[in-house]
Amino acid sequence: MAEARDIFVLTERDLREVVHLDLAAIDIVEQAFAALASGAVVMPPILSMDIPEANGEVDVKTAYIPGFDGFAIKVSPGFFDNPKIGLPSLNGLMILFSAKTGLVDALLLDNGYLTDVRTAAAGAVAARHMAPERVETAAVFGTGVQARLQVKAAHLVRPFQKLIVWGRDRAKTEACAAELGEALGIEARAEPDGEKAVGESQLVVTTTPARTPILKAEWLHPGLHITAMGSDNMDKNELDPEIVVRADRYIVDRVSQCEKLGELRSAVAAGLWTGEPPAELGDIVAGRIAGRSSPEAVTVCDLTGTGAQDTAIATFALGVAKAGGKGSKVAG
Repeated sequence: MAEARDIFVLTERDLREVVHLDLAAIDIVEQAFAALASGAVVMPPILSMDIPEANGEVDVKTAYIPGFDGFAIKVSPGFFDNPKIGLPSLNGLMILFSAKTGLVDALLLDNGYLTDVRTAAAGAVAARHMAPERVETAAVFGTGVQARLQVKAAHLVRPFQKLIVWGRDRAKTEACAAELGEALGIEARAEPDGEKAVGESQLVVTTTPARTPILKAEWLHPGLHITAMGSDNMDKNELDPEIVVRADRYIVDRVSQCEKLGELRSAVAAGLWTGEPPAELGDIVAGRIAGRSSPEAVTVCDLTGTGAQDTAIATFALGVAKAGGKGSKVAG
């Protein structure tokens, strides 16, 4: 019989105590993008399954990154009728396996927390490499958890002094602006006019589940960067497809995903994108191409979320949890 070995079990509470949205988390996600650019990462397509009878869906992501001790498999269920019975609509977990033996190293019962952190960190990576060096005003479209995290992450790499929040619900928009203004110590306001929000900003992040565009191409102006991260399935579309082709630099996190799920899909469907596939964010991180050609350039980054980010944040989480004495052990 094989000798028993310890498997670390980390709860959401454990993980929230040791994993934070900070520069360390941003740097590990940036490493994942650089690894993707090397061509050595093994990252299969996203596995998605609908469960229509329960208004649910499940996504599975994974990736092997050479040099990392482990690889993660993430399972993300979304059952959208759950709030009617007092349950959250989103949850999930990550399983971290040894990249040397394939044995389970850790079970991370994060309920989507690590996904929230790595998604916001990816937005910060995009801002770090593509936004103007000096950002005075940023805008966020959306008022949910990811809107708040994206703003906080962007502020770590581009410490803007003013924030504009756009949302469909006035009360939620004002509450989000007030919360972020206090948290970051900056001026923040709700703005119902999307064109005005974009016009005043040098950095814009979209975080909505919109199915029709909320940003118009005629709103583009010199010195603007847009990070669009809300479109992560075939029904979503936040940007006017014309934006993708008008931008001086349009970048995706993964071409194969954005062709099916991201803003690139909408541009192709509209017959606007007919050329070669765009470059990926990893190409910029790795120094193969520049994020901006000039201070006046208009840049766009299309993020759909990758399994490489999940492996990176899971590996990072296990390391800091062990160092902090968090979690419990079970015999494997």
